[in-house]
Amino acid sequence: MNITKALAEENRVRIILALRNGELCVCQIIELLGLAPSTVSKHMSVLRQAGIVEGRKDGRWMYYRLAGKKAPDEVRGAVSWVRESLAGNAVVRDDGVRLAEILSLGREALCAKKNKGGDDD
Repeated sequence: MNITKALAEENRVRIILALRNGELCVCQIIELLGLAPSTVSKHMSVLRQAGIVEGRKDGRWMYYRLAGKKAPDEVRGAVSWVRESLAGNAVVRDDGVRLAEILSLGREALCAKKNKGGDDD
């Protein structure tokens, strides 16, 4: 049921797809989605509870990645289904372009900008 709950919200699906190419800092996820840090934090909590993502803290920054090969078959199957089902989706394509722009900014500069704006990661 936790996996179903995680997949039932568009922004959480967008996060899953954003993480398909590797780890992201929460600042990068916030920038991609254009949501408040507290909202992204709640989404990440739901995804972690479902076992879809793993997180690690490095200093004051949180980093997230898709669960690894040790994830249950149900989790790996769900992530695979999402990737295959939405491969041609316009929002997913736009997110890919936007994420490339965000990654080109560099994590340090982006997170520093977020921190100056009062956003707490």
